[in-house]
Amino acid sequence: MIARINGLNLAYTDQGHGMPVVLLHAFPQNRAMWEPQVRALSKTHRIIAPDFRGFGESDAPLWHYTLDQFADDVAGLLDHLAIKQAVLVGLSMGGYTLFAFYRKYRARVNGLVLADTRAQADTEEGRAGRFAMAQTAYTKGAGAIAEIMLPKLLSPVALQTKPQLAGQVRATIEQTQISGIAGALMAMAERPDSVPLLTQIACPTLVITGELDGPTPPADGKLMAGKIPGARLEIIPQAGHLSNLEQPDAFTGAVRSFLNSLA
Repeated sequence: MIARINGLNLAYTDQGHGMPVVLLHAFPQNRAMWEPQVRALSKTHRIIAPDFRGFGESDAPLWHYTLDQFADDVAGLLDHLAIKQAVLVGLSMGGYTLFAFYRKYRARVNGLVLADTRAQADTEEGRAGRFAMAQTAYTKGAGAIAEIMLPKLLSPVALQTKPQLAGQVRATIEQTQISGIAGALMAMAERPDSVPLLTQIACPTLVITGELDGPTPPADGKLMAGKIPGARLEIIPQAGHLSNLEQPDAFTGAVRSFLNSLA
């Protein structure tokens, strides 16, 4: 489905009935990464999964992107669908967007699932790395980004034993437009430190992290869960950064249990 949101065409999946749950994807993936969760959770909930601007089937303008824009796009999509409140699930860049969304639209949040993400801002080194990757995307294309990102997104075990999954993740990256890759890298590099926000989060929260996650290791998840009042922490065994794809049953089970606790 396509909606006109904030002057852009935003693609999204809307499946099932019941409590609305919004799934926000990682960089540099798109809403297709949520296919196992959409299939399983839409039996009991209304699952909405958008492509961020710059990704999947959404427009990819050549312009400056911010995580606040991503949050505004999500809010605009909820308006379009006449949804006042939802549970929001964000993985990696999707988690960064959740912090931006909570700052601006906390009254619309029924619950949060922060998956394989972190509250800290980038270090100077981290920002420099994102800038360098944006230049690589511009000069060498999305295939070069796939080479850089694949070992970050999937654990060594998955890369060796799940060639079909690795191929799927690689193909998604290679199909992503350069404007989206560069724009999102700049948006993530500029994000503020969200650690001070953690103690202000007043809605039910689940923190999920893959046991083998390299970019946002379990220590990052423990920090968030320790500071968010009443938050639960779930560590997914034998899963890397894209824990929802490496161990879909365990990830979906954790989210389902959380959703059931809200009902």
